[in-house]
Amino acid sequence: MSPSSPLVFSNVCFGYGMRPVIDSLSLEVKAGEVLAIMGGSGVGKTTLLRLMTGLVASSSGSVSVFNQSLSGVSHQDLFAVRRRMGLLFQFGALFTDLSCFENVAFPLREHTTLSEQMIQDIVLLKLESVGLRGAAQLMPSEISGGMARRVALARAIALDPELILYDEPFAGLDPISLGVTARLIRRLNDALGASSVVVTHDVAETFAIADRIAVLAPGKAGARLVAVGEPTSLRESQDPYLRQFLKGEEDGPVGFHYPAPNLSDSFFGKASRP
Repeated sequence: MSPSSPLVFSNVCFGYGMRPVIDSLSLEVKAGEVLAIMGGSGVGKTTLLRLMTGLVASSSGSVSVFNQSLSGVSHQDLFAVRRRMGLLFQFGALFTDLSCFENVAFPLREHTTLSEQMIQDIVLLKLESVGLRGAAQLMPSEISGGMARRVALARAIALDPELILYDEPFAGLDPISLGVTARLIRRLNDALGASSVVVTHDVAETFAIADRIAVLAPGKAGARLVAVGEPTSLRESQDPYLRQFLKGEEDGPVGFHYPAPNLSDSFFGKASRP
């Protein structure tokens, strides 16, 4: 583990009750990189974000953020760690009764003692960085979904975070908004000198901006890491699950059909009815 790594998973296991979700996962986010975490729906990608932010605790193993283990951490120390993070929620999650300006100003008002003039300057700069300074006084209902996602991104970077977490940032976006958002993630990461974790299943956009990609696959004991590497090396991989996932193929380790009795048995009543 590099001392400068902002986020490290070491043999992490996690489950909800008796249902295992994550199986012995070890993963390091390097300083300054954009790391994408990919996998099919329901494989546990969002659960990883919850572990990164301390919303849930690992069953075993450890999660360290900025060299601070989140196991048994006090509320005060956990809040201090979170203040160094930015989080873009799926679909943005803007406050609908606040203007775009006030949405971005919210974390500055909550976590700093800056003057109103300084807050105004910072908010306008953040909105400018996502191309929406002109929309500062508009309400979320007055802008498109793609624009709302960009306002949420401006809010996520309001405090100049060292680690930015993205939960499905491309979901529901049209091709233009999707491309704009992907390029913004890369550009803002480099401009801030931050590290970014992008949880997604959108292959093309992710491969265009990520330094490394970690791919999760379902397993009996929970999701496991099947590949970590640069986009080029992953495209050349012969791993059956990885090839099926990247190409969107029907045939492969992940079956198209949910397990069911033989079809002829169902028709002739040999299988018990549900």
